[in-house]
Amino acid sequence: MIQIRPVSDLRNKFPDIEKIVNEGEPVYLTKNGYGSMVVLSLEMYSRLTDSVEMALDEADRAAGTDSRRLTHEEVFGNLRRKLNA
Repeated sequence: MIQIRPVSDLRNKFPDIEKIVNEGEPVYLTKNGYGSMVVLSLEMYSRLTDSVEMALDEADRAAGTDSRRLTHEEVFGNLRRKLNA
């Protein structure tokens, strides 16, 4: 179940928030009724970002072995063509 809490709960009910995130669930915090932030466990955050880091490392390695460089317009033009195909 999605956990949506006021940001004040982070201060006033920290043990409750900590328990939820340690169980692997995110807690969405609101301020004045609007979304403000998401609290995640370090493990969950790592799972979300590790694949991005690996992809960036792979791209860096590929760029190091290929002298070809593309402009901003070429990169995004290619992506748009693939998305719209």
